Amino acid sequence: MSNGRKSHHSSVVKDDLVVRLNRIEGQIRGVRGLIEKDTYCDQVLNQIAAVQAALNGVRKVLLTGHLKDCVVDRIQKGDSEVVEELLQTIQKLMK
Repeated sequence: MSNGRKSHHSSVVKDDLVVRLNRIEGQIRGVRGLIEKDTYCDQVLNQIAAVQAALNGVRKVLLTGHLKDCVVDRIQKGDSEVVEELLQTIQKLMK
């Protein structure tokens, strides 16, 4: 799925994303533990909602950076293909 392009996240943004993803990884392990312990479904569902909210936070950070840096940069370089690529990405995000 690689197209040869790389992101240009600052070390601060990259560190923030890694911290968020590590926290999400812990939340996922917690959900698995709840299921293994036969925890009441409502509690498990609430934890899953928390994981989804955390993933949405990661998505927002990535999308914001992508728009402000990658998309603007490519448009300034005359690469209008990025607009179609962005529209496809937004359609996937809205499913």
